[in-house]
Amino acid sequence: MAKGFDAIIIGTGQAGPALAARLSGAGMNVAVIERAHFGGTCVNTGCIPTKTLIASAYAAHLARRAGDYGVTIGGPVAVDMRQVKARKDGIAGHSASGVEQWMRGLANGTVYQGHARLESAHGVRVNGELLQADRIFINVGGRALVPPMPGLDTVAYLTNSGMMDVDYLPEHLVVIGGSYIGLEFAQMYRRFGARVTVVEKGPRLIQREDEDVSEAVREILEREGVEIRLDANCLSARRAGEGIAVGLDCATGSRDVHGSHLLLAVGRVPNTEDLGLDKAGVETDERGYIKVDEQLRTSVPGIWALGDCNGRGAFTHTSYHDHEIVAANLLDNDPRTVADRITAYALFTDPPLGRAGMTETQARQSGRKVLVGRRTMSRVGRAVEKGESQGFMKVVVDAETRLILGAAILGLNGDEVIHSLLDVMYAGAPYTTISRAMHIHPTVSELVPTMLQELA
Repeated sequence: MAKGFDAIIIGTGQAGPALAARLSGAGMNVAVIERAHFGGTCVNTGCIPTKTLIASAYAAHLARRAGDYGVTIGGPVAVDMRQVKARKDGIAGHSASGVEQWMRGLANGTVYQGHARLESAHGVRVNGELLQADRIFINVGGRALVPPMPGLDTVAYLTNSGMMDVDYLPEHLVVIGGSYIGLEFAQMYRRFGARVTVVEKGPRLIQREDEDVSEAVREILEREGVEIRLDANCLSARRAGEGIAVGLDCATGSRDVHGSHLLLAVGRVPNTEDLGLDKAGVETDERGYIKVDEQLRTSVPGIWALGDCNGRGAFTHTSYHDHEIVAANLLDNDPRTVADRITAYALFTDPPLGRAGMTETQARQSGRKVLVGRRTMSRVGRAVEKGESQGFMKVVVDAETRLILGAAILGLNGDEVIHSLLDVMYAGAPYTTISRAMHIHPTVSELVPTMLQELA
């Protein structure tokens, strides 16, 4: 006999637990199903552990630069990778256990650990038990894409998940993929002391960004000794002695990169292929993402999809925002939609890249008349004082409406400063709202009004 609930939530990534708490607080009887690790990608193999590793890498980098600040450190800087991993494990593990305790402590909640499969529009089976509810929320996330690359089945390779188990320093890490995840690991391991080569199929790094941003990021990485190989138009892999070799060009066969370890960072795929979606009639697109409308409802009434598996965002913050949209519509009589949000994300290299809205390229291609403000970080006093003056700030404004269309801040605290522009964009206010503001000195943010006063 099936066990009945008011709601079933599959997956405990960023959207699931928060939504479970809202529904439970509203008096609903909620079943929470988790297949493996509580907290999803962000807590276990994404944001929290990687940013913890990045912090250790930054400490090593800063220690090596101590002389620039007049500080003397006795002897060469050494990195204990086991200690680095232990610190990461402790912080991520604390977060994961916190999510689990939260879910197990819900007043009207029941936790099931196992793989969930839909059997109908209202039925989910887990560990042989059938659960039923009028509302089902799918929050199963995604995983690293393993591309159909010739020879890949003959070599050992790592993904972002596998990197979480590394407690040693690779002699030479070859990273396939010159986008956000790949570049963060590339700089991180170079700072730990490994030789690092990034292999990118396209003509430049992070290709969704403007060319000036891509080039600046490349220069920053190369300055630290990261090797960049672009236009790798025919990738292959093979064993080479104790290590691996990555072929870059089919035409000549001679453009190889040899390394000790291989990291694949070429994209993500949703965890939707073994959920029984077809039995419930839930439609997916050609890549496996669950199709949803602007309120995150699937093709089946009573079933929603949140987080990475719906293809409407690939970040922790978009996933959490998904839960807010669903809760607002279900519980608050507040008709929020995905269309309400503005694109925003960051690349957490050092310095970081904070992004909001359109790129300059997108704005110009839209046919708008645009104004662009730009300031190098070498003209930002706080960055110079801290000895971290790489990068630049850029903002794009609609010349007619005076609204901010987008911004990129590649530089010290760029991942935080970007929000001053993002909030003005959400307010629908003209750029003069911030260009006339008085900001605190000395900060990076104080130069945002100055930059906007110099639009051209």
